[in-house]
Amino acid sequence: MPLVELVRIGKSYGGVRACHDVDFTVHSGEVHALLGENGAGKSTLMRVLCGDVTDHSGEITVAGHAVRFHSPADAQKAGIAMIHQELDLVPGLSVAENIFLGREPRTRLRTLDRRAMTRETRDLLRRTGIDLDPRRMVGELRTGEQQLVSIAKALSLDAKVLIMDEPTSALSSAEVDRMFTAIAELRRGGTAIVYISHRMDEIGRIADRATVLRNGSVVAQFDARDMTADQAAEAMIGRPVRTMFTAHHTDEAGEKLLEVNDLVVPRSRPGRRDPAGISLTVRRGEIVGLAGLLGSGRTELLETLFGAGRRWTGQMFVNGRPVRPRNPRHAIRLGLVYVPEDRRISGLCLDHSVLANTVLSIVDRIARLGVVPRRSEVGQTRKIVRELGVKLATVYSAVATLSGGNQQKVVFGRMLLTEPDLLLLDEPTRGVDVGAKAEIYQLLGKAAQRGIGVLLASSELAELVGVCDRVIVLRGGRTVAELTTAHAGEADLLAASMGEVVPL
Repeated sequence: MPLVELVRIGKSYGGVRACHDVDFTVHSGEVHALLGENGAGKSTLMRVLCGDVTDHSGEITVAGHAVRFHSPADAQKAGIAMIHQELDLVPGLSVAENIFLGREPRTRLRTLDRRAMTRETRDLLRRTGIDLDPRRMVGELRTGEQQLVSIAKALSLDAKVLIMDEPTSALSSAEVDRMFTAIAELRRGGTAIVYISHRMDEIGRIADRATVLRNGSVVAQFDARDMTADQAAEAMIGRPVRTMFTAHHTDEAGEKLLEVNDLVVPRSRPGRRDPAGISLTVRRGEIVGLAGLLGSGRTELLETLFGAGRRWTGQMFVNGRPVRPRNPRHAIRLGLVYVPEDRRISGLCLDHSVLANTVLSIVDRIARLGVVPRRSEVGQTRKIVRELGVKLATVYSAVATLSGGNQQKVVFGRMLLTEPDLLLLDEPTRGVDVGAKAEIYQLLGKAAQRGIGVLLASSELAELVGVCDRVIVLRGGRTVAELTTAHAGEADLLAASMGEVVPL
């Protein structure tokens, strides 16, 4: 008997069908992967299961008993917990306070038992494979560390069914391995896991079965161990998949565009690994990758180059001239633009329109006497939307209504409108589906062909090998290796990131 069974689940939003007669089961001790493009209905289906969506058709059975959830609290009582892609942590509280929020242990006198809370948090973090002080503020943690804290929080609920929505999107390879170890422990204890991911390489490693949704309906089911990435991708997008990575690699890069020598940033705050001696170069028309484990300093380096960090020492040259970006506005004037890791927090104004988000970076350029001509901003937005293939109803639509891949294209479009020399990209395909990933890779290839340099930080080793010409490996805030992708593979990047000698 399935531990959970969803039968003919249906849900629509204003005439738009999100789920249509979806059947889905998961058994005790099983990892069932749920796949599909952004907007395919995965999140809606799981929100039904975790009690977040209540006005749906169809039936839910848990351990053989028909249930009807009226709130997430009802689902939690039935043993169902969900780790959302957009983390629901409170930055101003500690790790322990977040994990036990609303369920704090009490002493005999009914006062808060902080000692017990710290002890239990330490045990949960150990099971998750992360070494963190339970008293650390969550707001001080990197995105990947916060993701692992969310997993520890779900473990504290002792759930029978755990839904994981893109749990590894911000994790390095080593952190992914630790999380998979935690999942293996849960499986041995009989926990059922629904695993949502756009990373095809993970599915075969962790899942038993895979179900593919497209346009709100189930279109395919696979034995995950025998499923190929091409099979899954073709089922997800409904057409044959072209080669994921655009053939771009070139030995004919142009003149030196960016040169960084021994860049050092004084330590800012606990938990951050600031650059402590990084040197690299990027040439025109070249895509250079940044590899490294979580906390290696990739994000901090990009923020510093874009003028969003603090004071630093060392040398930085752009187009042969020594520069020191004072702030992001100054960096944009120098020809540097930045696409941040978390587009929803740092990259977009979600409640504003696609139009407003897109022209944000060129308002000064197109304004006349302090007034932005509507015709000019509409024209610029529609041009870049067509060029990047952004799928939307109108340029006046709120950017929050777009899928993750289309939101990312809006961020790219805003930066490309500045006509940059160098793109600084931090996890540019995080949380986007396989079709949108291929489009972003093609976009990077076209940018390189136009002579734009690209510095790309990614935790996906296949992405770095498939897209980049060279990869700079960081460890502990320092440059430790530089590998050409024509002669190095994923194993070589991982070995260098972990401090092993790379045989080339």
